[in-house]
Amino acid sequence: MINTLYIEENIRHHPRTISICERFPQARKVLCERYGEVFNPKAQNFRIQKQAPALILAEKYQSFALPAPPGYGIGTEKNYYFSHMLNCLYDCRYCFLQGMYQSANYVLFVNFEDYQQHIKQICETTPDEAVHFFSGYDCDSLALEPVTGFAEHFLPFFADIPNAWLELRTKSTQIRSLLNRKPDPRCIVAFSLSPDEIAQKVEDKAPALSRRIDALCKLQAQGWQLGLRFDPLIYQTGYQQQYKALFEQVFSRISVDSLHSVSLGVFRLPEKYFKKIHKLYPEEVLFSSPLETSNKITSYKSELEQQMMQYCSDELLTYIPRSKFFPCKI
Repeated sequence: MINTLYIEENIRHHPRTISICERFPQARKVLCERYGEVFNPKAQNFRIQKQAPALILAEKYQSFALPAPPGYGIGTEKNYYFSHMLNCLYDCRYCFLQGMYQSANYVLFVNFEDYQQHIKQICETTPDEAVHFFSGYDCDSLALEPVTGFAEHFLPFFADIPNAWLELRTKSTQIRSLLNRKPDPRCIVAFSLSPDEIAQKVEDKAPALSRRIDALCKLQAQGWQLGLRFDPLIYQTGYQQQYKALFEQVFSRISVDSLHSVSLGVFRLPEKYFKKIHKLYPEEVLFSSPLETSNKITSYKSELEQQMMQYCSDELLTYIPRSKFFPCKI
């Protein structure tokens, strides 16, 4: 899967670097001073690189956990996000990462311990308040788990901080590291879900819906708290029937008692990112939808957006209590 490894000189002897290199003995190893030398140059084609991305092993020096944007969260006041990786194994056409980064290569920051120190410091400033940390903003939390060991390393750490909550956002079925340990009551395993008819068109390389639901069921059986993320809602003819069938399929197998939260949000991209992605994929049907740009955000026309949110909200609330429902306000 990985044919080339770029390795920052300063972390070439880090135990996590050595372990990953041993996992890919046939991969070409290239040393660099800083990952930006490989990741940031503008003369790159995201679409071409996505066919065979390299893995860049790097060290992060600052901004380990950042405050989440206003309106982002699942019911708490203090929300942060952090990313142990940049870029994603999957190739979802609506993903903002294609517009944010010049490169499709993966960046893995191996200094997990520095993340943990910063997260602990944040929690210690308000020991009597719950603090939520969202993983999977710039990557999928679990897709490369067999390589990174991210969840295996971070779950015991979060379990020892009494006011810290962790959300693992994913489309992945790589859940072995979770099933091999007792569930943490302050960890939410949140799966992004779309109707089959939509996922097959715009979620390339991601596990099929049925496999994601199977993974949810395994976690449910062991007692993990689950999150359902119907985000982004994608418009196409007959979307009402497709989302209605999706909700029926999910809630025929997932118990409301296992759910921590359900969120909902429409397709949206910063205008700058949208233009860049559209240029990469000019033939993409998704981008010929009834879109408009307002306040530098490209999304569906306001009336259609409201219709989609209203329809899907009404349908979801036939299955779940309003207390577990968090429509996106961003």
